Amino acid sequence: MRAVNLLPRQQVEQKRERSSTVGLVAGIGGAVVLLVLVGGFLLANRSVDRQRQALTDAKALLAATPAKTLSAKTQAFRSTLLSQREERSLALAAGLGKRVSWDRILGHVAQVMPSDVWFTKVNGTVPLQATTSAATTAVTGPSALPPTPTQLTIAGQTYSQASVARFLARLQVDPDLRNVQLQTSQPDTQLPVVDFTIIANVRNGRGAS
Repeated sequence: MRAVNLLPRQQVEQKRERSSTVGLVAGIGGAVVLLVLVGGFLLANRSVDRQRQALTDAKALLAATPAKTLSAKTQAFRSTLLSQREERSLALAAGLGKRVSWDRILGHVAQVMPSDVWFTKVNGTVPLQATTSAATTAVTGPSALPPTPTQLTIAGQTYSQASVARFLARLQVDPDLRNVQLQTSQPDTQLPVVDFTIIANVRNGRGAS
């Protein structure tokens, strides 16, 4: 039996036009997407080509640049400069190693000083390392006396030899002092006091003995 379309002719035509429009829009959209993808690929490929060309040019420029050589005078100057810099660094390290905190040391001495003792002169020095080494080298043998201290000298007065002995004993237990010795202790010729001189060495900034 033959199929017969019972819809009006106008609706049939509208349906066909709508289908044609949808197909056309879909085709245009696909073409646009395809063009965008092709354009992105071409741009990326072009950027890669530019980067490769820039790398090639840089390599060619580096190969064409002659190696820079320093003259003998320049090399000698640099060597001298490095040697002087090393010497200054060693001198600074040696100076810091022999640094002495005099404010702390004198503060400790003042704390242990008896009330009947007063100072007439205090002298503090830091000898060179060579002098200390020479003095240490000279002490050989188990019965040899320790080297004479030269870094701290305290001259003072008191009323008796017992006060001198008491002050000396207090200084000998001070952790900042070493090799504390009584150099002189005798009555004054004009005043009823005892003049004394105590010498000692001090520990440097690194705490070495």
